[in-house]
Amino acid sequence: MTSLPYDSERSGPRRGVFVVLEGPEGAGKSTQIALLASRLADMGREHVLTREPGGTRAGDAIRRVLLDPAQRIEPLAEFLLYSASRAQLVGEVIAPALQAGSDVISDRFTGASVAYQGHGRGLDLDLIDLLNTRVSQGLTPDLTVLLDIDPAAGLQRAAARSQHDRLEAESFEFHERVRAGFVLQAHTRPDWLLVNGAADEATVASLIWAAVEPLLALRDDQVSR
Repeated sequence: MTSLPYDSERSGPRRGVFVVLEGPEGAGKSTQIALLASRLADMGREHVLTREPGGTRAGDAIRRVLLDPAQRIEPLAEFLLYSASRAQLVGEVIAPALQAGSDVISDRFTGASVAYQGHGRGLDLDLIDLLNTRVSQGLTPDLTVLLDIDPAAGLQRAAARSQHDRLEAESFEFHERVRAGFVLQAHTRPDWLLVNGAADEATVASLIWAAVEPLLALRDDQVSR
């Protein structure tokens, strides 16, 4: 995997901690993001919550197109739309927040493109890696938490909360490939944490916090030097 260091000369030093939650549909990301945000608030830490696609006015407009079940979008066009939303989100929200000392929790980031457009759609992984790096300004999460869940159970959860969006309505085989793409990343990236998304909420939250808390202490120590 090619990567570029976070461009601190252009964007400023990173003072906040960047945590991403990933997972197949219905994995429980929204619940765990809310619980993690509550922990940070209890500590008095400034934090920003965001999501992909979206998180900005332009990104939210792109989100409506991407998730509209009436749309038929070619795989490459889909990836480019996600990339456009991500570029706007990093430049407008994530990088400035981290520079200002706020922690950032994002519902999805570059790992989602690898899983959905790479493994799910079959796009070239080198192309995805290259563009991911460019549009994120080389910024990588301090921690990516993968909430893993069987696609059947996850889709059942997703269907219970709302009508299927364009991605949720894809074939079961597509969702199996997406899950495999996520798990492969978790097994090969040291900055990923794999958690059983089917476990009870409190257990999942405790596992996530056990990984996040040391990162907060380490970043605080680095900033204070």
